[in-house]
Amino acid sequence: MGFNIAIDGPAGAGKSTIARKIAAELSFIYVDTGAMYRAIAYGLIQQGIGAEEQEKIAAACESIDVKIAYQDGGQIVLLNGENVNPFIRTEEVSRMTSSISVYPVVRAKLLELQRTLVAENDVLMDGRDIGTCILPNAELKVYLTASSKVRAKRRYLEYVEKGQAANLEEIEQDIIERDYRDMHREVAPLKQAEDAVVVDSSDMTIEEVVACVVALTKERMGVSEA
Repeated sequence: MGFNIAIDGPAGAGKSTIARKIAAELSFIYVDTGAMYRAIAYGLIQQGIGAEEQEKIAAACESIDVKIAYQDGGQIVLLNGENVNPFIRTEEVSRMTSSISVYPVVRAKLLELQRTLVAENDVLMDGRDIGTCILPNAELKVYLTASSKVRAKRRYLEYVEKGQAANLEEIEQDIIERDYRDMHREVAPLKQAEDAVVVDSSDMTIEEVVACVVALTKERMGVSEA
C-alpha cells in the first residue's frame, strides 16, 4: 500500500507545477489528473464535438484512451498513443475541460486507472476532487489556493512568456467564472476536504510551497528532517 498525497484547489493556483516538484523531491509518482481530463477535452475538440453534446461525448469516450508515461525524465500524456502535451494548455481546452468534467461518463473513464496507481505506489495527485472523491483516504490532503488576482497574473505572465496575446482582466474574469462552475457543479464539486491542510500561495514562492508540503509529508510519514 502506497502513501498518497491529494492536492486540490482552484484553477491557476499552481497545483501542477508544485505537485511535479514535490513528487520529484519525494520520488513519488505524479498523476496529473487535470492533464488527463484536458487530453479527453482536446480529443473531443479535435472530433468537432461540443461541450453540450453529451451523447456524442459518451460515445467518443468509448474509443478514447488516456495514459501517463515518462519520456526523457519528464511526464507526458498520451491520447490514443499520441503525446498531446503541447496542445492541452490552451484556454479553449481549459473551458472544454471544465464543462465536460461534470459528466459521470468522463469521470468514470479515468477513475479505475487512477485508483489502481494509488493502490500500488507512493502517488501524488492534484485536481479539484482528489481529497474528497478520488483519494478520500489519502494520508495527506492539501488545499492549495491563491487570490483570483494573483492567479490571473500568473496565467497572464505564462501567456506573455510564450508570446501569446492575453488580457489580464479577461483572464481574471474567466478564472472567477470557472471557480463558480467548479464549486457548483452537481458531480464532485471543488471543495476543501474537512481534513485538508490549507496552503494559500498568494504571498509564497513556488519553492516555499514545495518545502511546506514536503515537510508535511515527512511529518506524516514519520521521517525526521536531517
